[in-house]
Amino acid sequence: MFGKRGDEMHHPSSDEPYPDPMPLSAHAIAAALRQRQPGMGVKKVHKLLYYAQGHHLATFGHPLFKESISAWDMGPVVGQLWGDEKYGALIEEPPELSEAELNTIGYILSRYGGLTAKDLENLTHSEDPWRRADRDRPPGGKARIELEWMREFFAGQVDDEDEPQPDPADLARMLEGIEQRRDRPASPDSLDDIRAWLAARD
Repeated sequence: MFGKRGDEMHHPSSDEPYPDPMPLSAHAIAAALRQRQPGMGVKKVHKLLYYAQGHHLATFGHPLFKESISAWDMGPVVGQLWGDEKYGALIEEPPELSEAELNTIGYILSRYGGLTAKDLENLTHSEDPWRRADRDRPPGGKARIELEWMREFFAGQVDDEDEPQPDPADLARMLEGIEQRRDRPASPDSLDDIRAWLAARD
């Protein structure tokens, strides 16, 4: 369903829409996020869009929105949305969202909404989709994060609702200094590591 990276003749640019675009746009999802958490900064919006896309892919098997996501220095960014908002492009009124789309947004805000933009940047830098794109990214440039990478990564996450989730404040403390640790020859922090650390504190 999703285009694989490899031997195809066509290599999409970082801002080219994903194949088989869905009717929704990132503008609609960003508007819904901002409506539910007023005052959200631009950087945080883009990180939450990445998490919304990834979890929606893992749950439903298709993208939540059509625009592509790229690895930038600050983490995942929806380049088309970034440019439209930066240069004041006319944004259409967002359509009514389905129950599944609203559920994804609600889940993302409950799981990640308490983290700061910097916390989210650090967290995305520790995860496989951004790291895979970053390998081919020129210094200061951007590289496309493939849908299949996100689907595989988030499908592998433990989403058992009965399992306790880390508190945002504890998660933020765990993420402190991750930028400095990122270049060291060690495995990145994972949710399992965080849960183990939290369990040891009880």
